[in-house]
Amino acid sequence: MSYENRRAEPRHAAEGEVTLSLEEPVHQEITGTLVDYSNSGFRAVHERTDLHTGQLVHFRHVVASGTAQVIWNRILPDRVESGFLVVPAA
Repeated sequence: MSYENRRAEPRHAAEGEVTLSLEEPVHQEITGTLVDYSNSGFRAVHERTDLHTGQLVHFRHVVASGTAQVIWNRILPDRVESGFLVVPAA
């Protein structure tokens, strides 16, 4: 079974800008590109190698906005790809 087939939810291809805002250790904004999304998360590419697993970010893209947790990062020579899990609003 391939990795794609193990996903619990269908992914939808997407294009457009994604903005990630970090508050820790200081306020920063990261701009990237949305790759795909599901009901519970999304994948984006950007240039920041300092995002770490478990980190919370505020996000905004063409489909949704809110808070998400960094689940994984793949650092490639020309970009970083990250997977995010949307955190339900309290």
